[in-house]
Amino acid sequence: MLNAVGAPQSILILGGSSEIGLAIAAEYLKRGPARVVLAAVPGDPAVDAASATIKQAGATDVEVIDFDALAPDTHPAVIEKAFANGDIDVAIVAAGVQFDDEAVWQDQAKAVTEVTINYTAAVSVGVLLGEKLRKQGHGQIIAMSSVAGERVRRSNFLYGSTKAGLDGFYLGLGEALAADGIGVLVVRPGQVRTRLSAHVAEAPLTVNKEDVGRLAVAAADAHKEIVWVPGTFRYIMMVLRHIPRKVFRKLPV
Repeated sequence: MLNAVGAPQSILILGGSSEIGLAIAAEYLKRGPARVVLAAVPGDPAVDAASATIKQAGATDVEVIDFDALAPDTHPAVIEKAFANGDIDVAIVAAGVQFDDEAVWQDQAKAVTEVTINYTAAVSVGVLLGEKLRKQGHGQIIAMSSVAGERVRRSNFLYGSTKAGLDGFYLGLGEALAADGIGVLVVRPGQVRTRLSAHVAEAPLTVNKEDVGRLAVAAADAHKEIVWVPGTFRYIMMVLRHIPRKVFRKLPV
């Protein structure tokens, strides 16, 4: 459980080499040491660096386990292994991909892969995490969504649709688990400076991964259901959600 200063004793990152997932964990580790479980794609070349990063941030012990988002039938065993050494106080759902937006909707295999990783796997582990956290009687889930899912646009509609689905599932999961004292936070960032966005032109309101970590942890502390990163996006999306489609499709967003 969280201690008196809000520090978790254990953290699970599903998508173990996710820079944003690691940044959220690092923000928690500023409060005190914790055991960290990195659930990463088998053979992930970035997982050694992720392990070193989180140790440097203050993790007392780092365990790396295999997590193949494309194999939902293996997820029960993954979650069992993640909880094998004790309770998990904070579970961060951060696995995701974004292929070339214009190519992916014209490639059935890639489209199914992106949907499976971003949405199906997120639902799969979300159901399993809900079950585990209810049994242990405490816990916080932090799920990485995107402003792209709040109103899906033509330029990245396949990716946006996966985040819209993830967003809706975790908001509903939070309502379902509220009576059990389990927190569920949906994080909606815009563009974040990571290795995955390094080749993309920087958009307005782009933030650093550390900004996501800081705002996500603060929102979880406040028992919020949703946090936008940066906070300005909340008001931008309030406007964009109500623009008629004929006008919306012409906007340079």
